[in-house]
This record gives sequence, structure tokens and C-alpha cells, in this order.
Amino acid sequence: MSSPPYPEDLERPGLVRTGRSTFVRPVRPEDAERLVAFVGGLSRATLAYRSLGPVVRARDDVIRRGAHVDYLNELALVALAGDEIAGLVRYVRDPAEPEHAEVTFTIRDDHQSEGFGRLLLEHIAAAARTRGIRVLEADVLADNTRMINVFLGSGFRVESGPPGQIVHFEIAVDPQAQAVARAERREHTAVRRSLRPLLEPRSVAVIGANRSPLTIGHEIVANLLRGGFRGSVFPVNPQAEQVAGARAYPNVRELPEVPDLALVAVRAEAVPDVVRECAEVGVKAVVVVSTGFGEAGVEGRATELELARFARAAGMRLVGPNCMGVVNTTPAARLAATFSPALPTPGRVAMSSQSGPLGLAVLDFARRLRLGFSGFVSVGHAVDVSTNDLLQWWEEDPETSVVLLHVETFGNPRRFARIARRVAPRKPIVAVHPGHADTAVDSLFAQSGVIRARSLQELFDVALLLAHQPPPPGNRVAVITNAGGPAALTVGACEASGLRVPTLDERLRHSLRAALSPRAEVTNPIDLTPMATAAHYRQALDAVLADDGIDAAVVLFMPPLADKPDEVAAAILDAAESAPEKPVVASFLGGAGVADVLHRGQLVVPTYAFPESAATSLGHAAAYQTWRSTPAGVVPDLPKVDTDRARSLVAGCAPGAVPPQLAAELLNAYGISVRDTDSPGPDAFLSVRADPVFGPVIAFGLTGDYADLMADVAHRITPLSDRDAREMIRSLRAAPLLDGRVGGPGVDLTALEETVLRISAMVEDLPEIESMELRPVRLLPPGDGVAVAHATIELTDDTRRGGPS
Repeated sequence: MSSPPYPEDLERPGLVRTGRSTFVRPVRPEDAERLVAFVGGLSRATLAYRSLGPVVRARDDVIRRGAHVDYLNELALVALAGDEIAGLVRYVRDPAEPEHAEVTFTIRDDHQSEGFGRLLLEHIAAAARTRGIRVLEADVLADNTRMINVFLGSGFRVESGPPGQIVHFEIAVDPQAQAVARAERREHTAVRRSLRPLLEPRSVAVIGANRSPLTIGHEIVANLLRGGFRGSVFPVNPQAEQVAGARAYPNVRELPEVPDLALVAVRAEAVPDVVRECAEVGVKAVVVVSTGFGEAGVEGRATELELARFARAAGMRLVGPNCMGVVNTTPAARLAATFSPALPTPGRVAMSSQSGPLGLAVLDFARRLRLGFSGFVSVGHAVDVSTNDLLQWWEEDPETSVVLLHVETFGNPRRFARIARRVAPRKPIVAVHPGHADTAVDSLFAQSGVIRARSLQELFDVALLLAHQPPPPGNRVAVITNAGGPAALTVGACEASGLRVPTLDERLRHSLRAALSPRAEVTNPIDLTPMATAAHYRQALDAVLADDGIDAAVVLFMPPLADKPDEVAAAILDAAESAPEKPVVASFLGGAGVADVLHRGQLVVPTYAFPESAATSLGHAAAYQTWRSTPAGVVPDLPKVDTDRARSLVAGCAPGAVPPQLAAELLNAYGISVRDTDSPGPDAFLSVRADPVFGPVIAFGLTGDYADLMADVAHRITPLSDRDAREMIRSLRAAPLLDGRVGGPGVDLTALEETVLRISAMVEDLPEIESMELRPVRLLPPGDGVAVAHATIELTDDTRRGGPS
């Protein structure tokens, strides 16, 4: 097999345990002098551990040869700190046992104990795995406890030799569940530490600060000062003595202290030099507000990617470019590092937006809605800090209870899906995405627990409810009104949103008749008539919230000649306060400004201009609660799976279509046989495609009119749990044909579910699979299994889909 070219897919940003950012990439021939400097700076103790005995300094020409590898049988990865090498890992394949390789690690003395060893182990294991290596072998001095702890704490399956002066380790690079979990925990801790200088800085510099009001550089400084930031604010402008009343400085080097955070608002062509200067003085995070990068064309995109690589290698996090800044209203920060004229009030909602101009409108709209924010980050082109990073910050932020996302693209969709499924059970995630409103995307968001809003208006409608009221324990809704027309619209909107408006039981109706006007209708909706008073609203709402058959209430008020809206609002607040476990939402038609009177301290009843919005928001909240309370299931260990055989087959394949015989062998390695059958039964298909939002997506449906005309296809993202597989199959409208409710005995659902799970495991183990289609799949009677007649598999040479982001 010919040696592959330089593997750009192994160039990835990384974070060590301390939160320091770095850039990991394969060694290059031009790194020869860097390697000489790296080895020359190692202490005697480190060289002794590396050499397994007395120190023997290698000649420079030998060290330089280490920069020349074939990237297949020998591979070296370096972790950069600025332009220098902080850590090096190298494997050399064993020619006698090609699935084994010897691995060595070297970490520069001043970066030991920061976590570089564990980070490089994760990266080299992934690279080795895709090159057909199953086991990495290492010899370690018995007193090198740091390296021993890296291996033992990695989560990989590790076997070690008997105790002695040298301990031999064999590390199976197959990603065991424990290894994945530990890697995710390490990454989570590192991400949060790396974002602290960005979201909770102790001091901020604004480079490009302007003396003229209403300019971007001026307004950032002004917002920082009037927003109550407790640290130092340093405007940087060589032509000014003061900006917005704060002393200005000619450049970053002359600041009285090194700022944690720098906001850059200069011309695009000046940005690289400014970012480099920030790195040289030790700035930990940079927000590039400047425009003129990726949106300007290919050259601009290349410049911003190089900016990101440089920042990560220099130990900095970078937001942007083309963004509007960062806001954190929590008591620990009080950071308004933005040029937005509308600053949010403190609250429980955090938001990430990929559009700068949209962010301006969002903050203005949220303020008018009286929706408070704990944080807001405009990530712009998101070349470094991403939605995935921010989700992990807000996951543990005690001031955040709801997360809003405006997302156009995801740098790593598979990681987003995993993080979202971890965060959403504790904190609802509401997202607006510009993709088409199709059932496939809906089902994918639903599986991850992400509430999909169809518009920005709906995004904020749902946020208003979830920020102030609990999600309903069920989907049964009582509608209380003083006008029949709006109530009818509300009932229709509830039903369209998956809610029920049940007829009230006779006991509750009797209680309502005794308390309300004789003309009131007490079925559901409860029509109090136009003569209803605030007391009538309170009595009706108290009664339905106390009833076990009702989970939530929608209150409609059309201002008549009777009680004033604020009196009705007070009654609604009183009732809502007495039943905090059930949500109450309101619509005061024609009541402009009523939102102000539906607030009482921390108690807020969301109010909407139209009842349909109230019903839609409540429907989203009810669906979310159903998802959150449903058992997640488990990803089972499947028998008759030969992962090593499958990886060996893939390693020998070129990108593109896999020959049919080889496709059959790959499936067979996962316990799926490809065979023809004459047995009767419906035909189905199973396919895998790379979704631009969520990564690998499995689709299942019956062939023919069911899929082609009725679009009766179910979708799920990997990895699938046993519950996912079961629900996926039973979610089809054609499910009665499969389970025997109509048309015969049905099919072997157990075998079908197992086949779906095997496909999920295959895609997770082999990220090189770009697409797959099994068609037709004959579904046989119970006990007879399934028969896959034909399989098509496409491989890609881009393995970055599963990498860090």
C-alpha cells in the first residue's frame, strides 16, 4: 500500500485539562528545527524517562530525521504552544505484527501535569485506529507515575506487565464506552476552564476603541463601563488620550496589566497582527468583531481559519470574526462586551447566535418582551468558540435555566447531538434553524431533546414560557375565556400542537357552576362571559389547577367594559402562585402593555398577543416534558460483532463505492448476512446518510408507496439505544402492518430492531462510512428474522466528522 499524503484531517484544535488551548497536528518536514529545539530544552529527568535509562543525548541530525514520517507505518503528532512544540507522540508500526505499534510520549517540562499526555493519547489512538492498528504498546519506567496514570486513567482497555523497573503496557485503541465517557468529561472540564477568561474576565482591552460616539469601537467601551463591569477596561487607540471617559493606551504592550479578554474592532487586514500581539503579551481570549473575512470570499475564509489555528496554538480562545460580542449578566461577570445599543436585563435565558446583525434585533426584541438573559454570545463565523463550547459552559451555569440557539451550521454535528442529549434533560434547549420544515429534521431535534422553533418569534414565545413556568406534567389543557371566538381558535391551536382540551368531569363542573355566573359555560373551554370579573377568573383558575385531570391552563381575556386588565392580571398571578407545579399562560387580546402587570417579583405569567402563540408554546413545553420523562434506553453490547475485522476491511479500501462482495463482508462482521430469499413479507429499506446538522442519520421505511407517496420514513441519529430502535420502527404510520394489528401475523420486530442497532454500531465504529443503503430488506414473519438482499456502501476519506470541535 502506498504511503498517504500529509493527513490534514488530523489537524485539530485541542484543550488540555487546565483549559489551555493548543493545536494538534502531524509532524511536517519543516518541523525539523522545532524538534531540535524541543529536545534540546528537555530536562535530564524528562530525557531519562523518555530514554528508559541513563541520559543519551541524540545527535541533531537524528532528531531532524524524526520530522520525516510516512503517516501510515510511522506517525508523529505535535501539540503546539505558540510556534513551539509542547508535546510529541509517535507510533511506529511493528512489521511482524502490523496491527500493533510502539508508542512514545514526550512532554516539555513546563507543560507537564497540564494534561497534554492524555490529550495526545486520545488523538494518536484515533489516528492509529483508522490506520488499522489495534494495539499501542509502551514501555514506561516504574517511577514515571505521570505517564502510568495517563494510561490507567484513559478509559481504554489497558494490560500491563508484571511490576519491575520497566512496566510494559498494551493499550487497545478500540473506543470503549469508559474511554469515551472519560474523554468527554476531560473535554467538558477543559472547555469550561478555557472559556472563563472570555465569559468571566478580570480585565478587558478594546483594540480599535474610537473617540466618536455611535462607532463600534466607542460603543463597546461605553457598554462595558455602563454595564457595571467590575474589572479594568483598557481602550487601545494610539491617537486618543481617552475613550468614553476611560484612559486610552497606544497599544496592548503598554497596558498596566495583561487583560484576560481583548475585543478587536480594527480593519480586517490589521486583525492578524493585532491577534499576534495579544498572544505575545499573554491575552487568554479574543473577540474579533471586525468584518471582511469568510463572508468576503475564499481568501477571507483562509485568513480566518489561519487566525483560529494561531490562536489555539498560542493558548487563546477566539470568538468570531464578524460577530457583535459577548454579554454575561451573571453577578460574577456583569460583562457587556458588545456594541449593541440594547443591553439585556438579567434573567435565566442564555443564547448563542451565529448572525451578528440578527443578534442586534434579538437583544432589542428580548428587552421589549421583558425576557431576561444570563448570557448572550454572538459567535459569528465560529472558527474557534462554537455552539458546542457554549452549551458546555451553560450546562453548569447556575444562573441559566434555558438555552436558545440560532444555528446555521455545526462544526461537529455528532458532538453537538451528544452534548445536547446530555444537557437537555436538565435545561431545555430551543433552537431555530434555517433548514426546511421537514419531518426528518423535526424527528432528529426531538430525539436529541432540542425544541425546534419555526421562527424567531416562536423561539422567544417558547423561551418566555420555559423561563418563567414549569413544563406541564401532561398534555391536558383547560382554556378559560370571556369570549367564545378566541376560545375556539385556542382549542384548534392546542390540538394542532399535540395538546388535549378534555371535557371537565362532572364534579369539577358542579363546583364551577356554584362559583360562576349562571350564564357561564363550564365544559372546556370555560366561557366566563363578557361580564366576568377578576374574582370569576380567580375562582375558575383555582378550580382547574387543583384538578388532577388538568395539566396546564390558557387564560384568555378580551377587555370589555367590566374589570380592568390589571385586576384580572392580579387574579391570574394569585392563582398561578398557588399552583406552582402547573404552568399558566395568558393572552390579553387588545391589551397592549399587559405583560408589565403579569409580573410580580420572580413570578411571571407569560402573556401573548394572540392565543395561538400561547397554545404553540405550551405544546412545545409538553412535548419536551414527555421526552425528558421518557426512559432513554441503553446502547446494548451486540454479540457476533467483529470490529477488528471490519476496521481491517475498511483500511484496505479506497474512498468511494465499496465493491458488493466487500460490502457484504463488512455487514457480516456486524452480524448481518446479505442473502436472497423467496419467503413472503413486506420489503423495507435501511439507509445511512451524513446530515449537515446531526451527522450520521439512519432512515427506515417500507419500500413503494409508503415512502414515495406518503413520506412514511422514520429517522434517528446515532448512536441508537434499544428504545430509539423500538420507537423508530413503531413511529411509522405503516406500523400496524408490522406488528400484526392489520393484514396478518406481522413481522419479526425483534430481529428488525436488532438489525437497526447493528447498523448504528457499525456507523459509530467506522466513521469512514459516508453513506449506506440496504434495499430491499425482506421482513419475515415472527421468529424468521430479516433478509438483506443488497447493500451499497460509500466510504469517505474525511474522518473529521467525529473529531473535536
